[in-house]
Amino acid sequence: MTVQTMRAALGLAVVAGLALLAMPGSAQEVANGPVSGLPLPRYVSLKSDRVNLREGPSKEHRTSWVFQRAGLPVEITAEFETWRRVRDADGTEGWVLHSLLSGRRTVLVSPWSKNKGETFSLRETTSESAPVVATLEPGVIANVQSCQNAWCRVTVSKMSGYIKQDRLWGVYPNETVQ
Repeated sequence: MTVQTMRAALGLAVVAGLALLAMPGSAQEVANGPVSGLPLPRYVSLKSDRVNLREGPSKEHRTSWVFQRAGLPVEITAEFETWRRVRDADGTEGWVLHSLLSGRRTVLVSPWSKNKGETFSLRETTSESAPVVATLEPGVIANVQSCQNAWCRVTVSKMSGYIKQDRLWGVYPNETVQ
């Protein structure tokens, strides 16, 4: 058995183990990644405008998708050597090289919104009655500065303000980000 074959087999074993963990009824706990020691799952963002999403954790695996948006938030769900299994806001999953990921926290504004013309208010303070700083469309990428008490302070194109945490993909419910 070659080293590449062994890596491929181990990668498939990791994927199979993840499938078992994701089955309904299983306990979903935050654990530390075996390679980085950082929490799993966790959100990160893409460093590059071109990131190949592969079917397995090696360059020998087929590219199933190409991300073309630097700063896009993704969720790391597993680690294997220099590879990270990620999931995007649409639920697409695959493996990317860790060097193409950044620890910089970003979010997508309400990517699940299907209402044409729906917008979301970026507010001056953490209140629904606070003055609106900007109006954001679904799918806008924002940089996270902090999240606390169900509100996140974000920056979009040099404008900063607050938006309700439940309108964002890229932060967990009730997660505190500092």
